[in-house]
Amino acid sequence: QVQLVESGGGLVQAGGSLRLSCAASGNIFSINAMGWYRQTPGKERELVASISSSGDTIYYADSVKGRFVISRDNAKNTLYLQMNSLKPEDTAMYYCARFRPPATSWGQGTQVTVSS
Repeated sequence: QVQLVESGGGLVQAGGSLRLSCAASGNIFSINAMGWYRQTPGKERELVASISSSGDTIYYADSVKGRFVISRDNAKNTLYLQMNSLKPEDTAMYYCARFRPPATSWGQGTQVTVSS
């Protein structure tokens, strides 16, 4: 069981940028594919982006493709999400979690709010 701590969220204007970080405990982080997810009230949690253990395979949801960049630093057990050209519809609570195998542990999340 891994502990995950998300940070970096905040309030930004449309068109702005944020960089989210996810600090994971334990050395098993480096062998797991990881993902960033987001959730808004009334909607199920959705996958925003995922990255393989080595970082060579990356997936982005169509809604964020070309604007967000997922990366990881296995030496630091840290996952990142660089978010550029933010839109109000990006407003959500953002979570990091294991992608494959499916997540069994979630952090508290970090709130991202984008004003119009």
